[in-house]
Formats: sequence, structure tokens, C-alpha cells
Amino acid sequence: MPRRAVLYTTGLMVAAVGGWELLTDPPWRHSAAGAQSRSRFPTPGPATTGEQRGPQYHVDAGPKTIAVTFDDGPDPRYTPDILDALRRYGVTATFCMIGEHAAKHPELVARVVDEGHTLANHTWSHPNLRPLSPAKIREQIEQAADAIESASGGIRPGLFRAPFGTFTPAVLSACSAYDLQPLAWSVDPRDWSRPGSARIAATVLSRTRTGSIIINHDGGGDRSQTLAAVRTYLPRLIAAGYRFTTPHSAAEDSDGD
Repeated sequence: MPRRAVLYTTGLMVAAVGGWELLTDPPWRHSAAGAQSRSRFPTPGPATTGEQRGPQYHVDAGPKTIAVTFDDGPDPRYTPDILDALRRYGVTATFCMIGEHAAKHPELVARVVDEGHTLANHTWSHPNLRPLSPAKIREQIEQAADAIESASGGIRPGLFRAPFGTFTPAVLSACSAYDLQPLAWSVDPRDWSRPGSARIAATVLSRTRTGSIIINHDGGGDRSQTLAAVRTYLPRLIAAGYRFTTPHSAAEDSDGD
């Protein structure tokens, strides 16, 4: 069964005139989670009759533990700088990759893995899956899985994030068939709309709670505002006592049950 957070702590962050002030209770100071080891996820197989998993909106890994995710990469303009920021602050993240981008930039996929981050399948070409047939949905998942596996040196993601969060019954059925955990989010600063780095950071800081999964983008357009926001909010979340983890794949949940 997917793990979901059911507890929220108070640790609220507010913007004050002239800069940011973080209000934390209690003021825990933990180092960020360390890098994760490389592992091979299950290869997609035929459809099963097992219970269908719903999307994962939260992580459940203890007080003040959260997850940050990046969609639509890898992108040579922004992914390296995002990785530099994550490394600077010791943060482990999840990268939801588009298959055709992974195929074009395997060196970036390899770096993501080498630096201990988690890979997720985000389809081959980022279409809206709602109007697609079950066969086309599976084709999008399979092509992306193959490309990511090839670029990463053998890692087949166990997480799947649908473009636009479109988890229809057909998409969830495909996830079940491929033993993929559907991955959603609970904090969305809408950075793709480029509302300004200050607004992106403010949204993340004000809405993050224990168990939050934050969505950002490292590809798909101009992500300079996202990069600036990440450099702003990561140290403030860490100062507020937050630790970072990655969502559990379907295989990991099965092993833990």
C-alpha cells in the first residue's frame, strides 16, 4: 500500500518586510538526508489483478521530513545548476524525467544518479494522457522507461508522474501493470508559469509541512526563476529543521509491507 503522511507540524514560514523570517517550533536542526544507493527497479510486466495504487501526495518518514521533486528535465541549461544547489545544501531530490530529454542528455541522467537522487518516469514526450488510448499510454511509459534505463546505466524508475497530474483510471491501470507508484504532489508553487522567484519561494515556504512533496521544474522552458527560488528556500527550510527524503516506489512499499 502507498505510504501517506497523516500528521502535520506547525513550523510555518512567513515573509517579513525586508526579508524572510522562519518561525519554527521546535527549532530542530538536522542535516539533510544523505545520498541514496543506486538500485534497479522492476521491469514493466503484464497487467495484474492486484490492488490499484492511488497517487502519492505525501511522504511518511518522520517529523519535519519532506520531499522536493523536479519535472520535465533533464535540461542542460538548468539541471546542472539545480544539482549544484542540491549538493551545496546536502539535499536529496527526485527528478521526474521526460524520456526524450533523457535520451538526448544521458550525461545529466548519469550525474543525477551519481549524486544520489531518485529517478521517476514522466512519459516519453509529456502529452496530456487523458485522451490517449491505454495502448498509447503504455507506449509513453515504456519508451520513457527504456530511455531512462539506458541513460542511467540500468535504473528503471519505480515512480511515475503523469504530465499535468492527469491520473485517470487508464493511467492508474497502466501504473499497476508496470508496478509503478503514481507520484503526485502537495505543494505547487506553479513555477512553470514564471510568477517570479520571490513568489515561488514564498509559496514553498508558507505551504510546506511535515510530509509535503514539493513540485518544481528543471526543464520545459526558462527555469531561471525556479533556480533562484531553490537557492532561496532550501537553506531556509533546512534552518527551520526540515529534512529531505524521496518518495517510495511501489517495489519499496511492497518490500516494507
